[in-house]
Formats: sequence, structure tokens, C-alpha cells
Amino acid sequence: MRFLRLLFIVLLAIILVAVALANRGIVTLNAFPANLGQYLGGRWSIELPLFLVIFLAVAFGMLMGLIWEYLREAHVRREARNRSAEVARLEREVGSLRERHANPRDEVLAIIDKPKAGTASQSAASTGPASGTTLPAAR
Repeated sequence: MRFLRLLFIVLLAIILVAVALANRGIVTLNAFPANLGQYLGGRWSIELPLFLVIFLAVAFGMLMGLIWEYLREAHVRREARNRSAEVARLEREVGSLRERHANPRDEVLAIIDKPKAGTASQSAASTGPASGTTLPAAR
């Protein structure tokens, strides 16, 4: 991927240099139509190389597109920001509920939920049948 990006940049630079060399002629860029500039006073034209006019026009178009998309997608960013805040609030609420309900605060429930000490060791030690039961003989 890095190689493709570098290749793209090199090809773009070569194309831009070729366009610049092919369009070195000086052109006059007018801000207003011919007669309207006279009524406003001042000089409303500038002479630039053609390649510079082309590059400035492309850059201006890209800037306008960027601003247009930024304004067009403002509601999407606002909705994402609101949902992110809601998710953070719900995560805090779930965390506080987990802390509150993690251990029973009632002493009676704590005694009932507490495992008996002898039960686990007694069941592990006796692998045979319980006393007083009859099972069929092993084959």
C-alpha cells in the first residue's frame, strides 16, 4: 500500500510538472466582465502563467468541495456526537448498576449464598456411592 501511494504521488508530480511546462504562457485573469470593472474603479485584472491559473482553479474547487461536504454532513456528525454521549451515559449507568448489584447487601442473602465449607471437600473425597444405597455390581 505504501508503494502504491508513493507511485501515485510520483505520477501526480510528473503530470503537474508536464502541465506547468506546457502552459507557461501569460494570461490575463479578470475579476469582472470588461465594462463592469471600469465602473468600480481600480484595476480588476492580473496577469499570471496559465498553469498557475489552472492549479489555482483546481485548488479553489477542491476547497469549495471540502466546505460543501463539511456543511452537508454536519447533521451526521451532530447525531454521532449525541449518540456517543448517550452510549457513555448508558455505560456509566450499567457500571453503577453492576457495582450496586454485584454483592448482596442483605446479611440473610449473604449467608444463604455463602457456600458451605464441608460440602465441596466432602463431595470431592467420596467418589463412590453414598452409604445406604444399593447399586448393581460392576461388571
